[in-house]
Amino acid sequence: MKPERITESCDLAVIGGTPGGIACAVRAAREGLRVVLVNHTQHLGGFITSGAGGWETPCDYLRSPLYAEMITGAAEYYRNTYGENSPQHRAALPNPDSRAHIERPKVEPRVAEMLFEQMVAREKNLTVLKGFYVSDAERKNTHLVSVTITELHPKSGAGETPAPQNLRITAHAFADATYEGDLAAAAGAPCQIGREPRSHYNEPHAGVIYSTERPHTPEHTRFPQDAVAGRLNLRSFPHATGPLRQPDSTGEGDSAVMAYNYRLILTKNPANRIPIEKPKNYDPDAHKKAGNGSYVPSLPNVIADRPNVVPNIPNEKIGWNGGRLIGPHNAYPAADWPERERISRHYLDTMLSLLWFYQNDPAARECDRDYWKDYGLAADEFIDNQNLPYEIYVREARRLVGRYVFTEHDALPVPALARIHANARTPVHPDSIATTDWPIDSVACLERSSGPGAHPDGIFFLAEESRPAQVPYRTLLPQGLDNLLVPVALSASHVGWGPIRLEPVWMQTGEAAGLAAALAQKHDTTPAALDPDQLLRGLADRRVMISFFNDVDPASPEPWIPAVQYLGTKGFFATYDARPHAPLTPATATCWVKSFESLLAGAGAHDASLAASTVVHALPADDPESSTIVTLAEFAAKLRTILRGRNLATHPLESAKRALGLRCSEPLPRAAACQLIYETLGAFLPFPM
Repeated sequence: MKPERITESCDLAVIGGTPGGIACAVRAAREGLRVVLVNHTQHLGGFITSGAGGWETPCDYLRSPLYAEMITGAAEYYRNTYGENSPQHRAALPNPDSRAHIERPKVEPRVAEMLFEQMVAREKNLTVLKGFYVSDAERKNTHLVSVTITELHPKSGAGETPAPQNLRITAHAFADATYEGDLAAAAGAPCQIGREPRSHYNEPHAGVIYSTERPHTPEHTRFPQDAVAGRLNLRSFPHATGPLRQPDSTGEGDSAVMAYNYRLILTKNPANRIPIEKPKNYDPDAHKKAGNGSYVPSLPNVIADRPNVVPNIPNEKIGWNGGRLIGPHNAYPAADWPERERISRHYLDTMLSLLWFYQNDPAARECDRDYWKDYGLAADEFIDNQNLPYEIYVREARRLVGRYVFTEHDALPVPALARIHANARTPVHPDSIATTDWPIDSVACLERSSGPGAHPDGIFFLAEESRPAQVPYRTLLPQGLDNLLVPVALSASHVGWGPIRLEPVWMQTGEAAGLAAALAQKHDTTPAALDPDQLLRGLADRRVMISFFNDVDPASPEPWIPAVQYLGTKGFFATYDARPHAPLTPATATCWVKSFESLLAGAGAHDASLAASTVVHALPADDPESSTIVTLAEFAAKLRTILRGRNLATHPLESAKRALGLRCSEPLPRAAACQLIYETLGAFLPFPM
């Protein structure tokens, strides 16, 4: 047995080399922390470097700095390697000629891994430990003291029996960025595996459900319709689910989670193709067990025979999203690593069996044989793993039960706002640190059916109803632990998990967790005790999208961007249209001044939801063509009235006014009004930035 070694203490220990974990570690390192990043395999990047083939998001915004580095880094790599406007370069960018979700940015797994490795290598404060998993955690009351990590596959010397090395890491703060929530579980944080009953959070799609497909009409072939019509700045999807089948949809809870699969990277290019061999553990019935996962289900006469693939990955590749074997995955979340690897191998054998069946078995459908006959494994991917992905696609495992639980209701428009305005927002969270944009969804959880016309148990895809949502900081905070952050297996119900579970969102929550850890250490406190406003302003100033708008690109250089992003978390906007360049009208000015006053009053005085409900009533009077507008002088006078009596050596309002560069008699644009409020509020922060 190799002797146990205690590492030197670090400032932040991040467990999980997922994209969210990398973002967490890199952000903290850039803020000056000494960081250790631990991953259970020898390859960083999680799902993105194990077959995703691209970034699954209908939103084209560069939503956070580190996510932007990955998108732009891939595009630059392909441009420099293959040329400007080459097929590879174009595939790495959102397709400007199509608003279909499938035309999102693509990247080869090998290129994504290269970029992640370069990202971590640039950080001198960051140490990466590969091939270790969490085996123990030590806590003292509400404080996590240390984590013990153990080699997953120890290497033996000549004549030696392999013995795993154990390392103990102590840190000021910890982050669990695993897909499985292993550190949270080891530390004793409350976690959930499976589906809550419908009654638990009053979610219509909770528990056992059988959904039906939303029908296509000549006028309605993509979802959401608001995106198709240009009222929502998102890409659209070719299908959506509709009503639930009753009474079979009982809403009962259970321990089932979304089905898993591998995402094979395949090509027809003979120069880069490895032929599919008959698997050693070939299952001739694989097509019966997992064949339904090969196709987008229940779309008769539309795309029923289209394989479920990610097309147009650079260099003539596709990512196959089939082989969803339903059932064995439910044992994975709570299993140890040897059992997880056995389950993963079963899924991989099933997928390879399915592909071999399509190519070789006379019983295969002709359409399957014709489509798959020329595909093989990409020879330049996963070259040290027989050209097979390093990890199974874990769609859902443990979920933290934290200080806030993100549910179905958080990704649907607020009913009271929707009754007044068709473009109403989802609930406003004053501690929002990220945004979702993927629909509320789940793939199948159990292999059972309620008969023809309905999906298997657990499937739903609310592409029509779902809207971009704010992710509260509280979802990262475990109950009873003050120095642990959980940016990946964060606190959400099974239904709420659908919009959360995408890598672009996790890169946001991970980067936010890294900044939170840095700010907590800087101010000698814990992540749980950190003032959320301090974190939000830090994120907004760094161009992290904490509020989604149709007309505000969070990565734009305009000086008012942080203000609009931040005030979007305070209820200043009831819809997804910020209209930053429209003139401020009296009705909205009155609402914003009232919110400014309550924000100045301090924690607990401002109700963001109430503010949004007030603003929505101002919208009918907020006509951009209105001749009644507010000037800079008039708005500043209203704010000055609220500031009267405060002892200030330098009046922040005056310096903020000068920064705008506007004449006092000019109409005040809405963005400039937000900037004026944001910068004035900054002078009263109870913390230095």
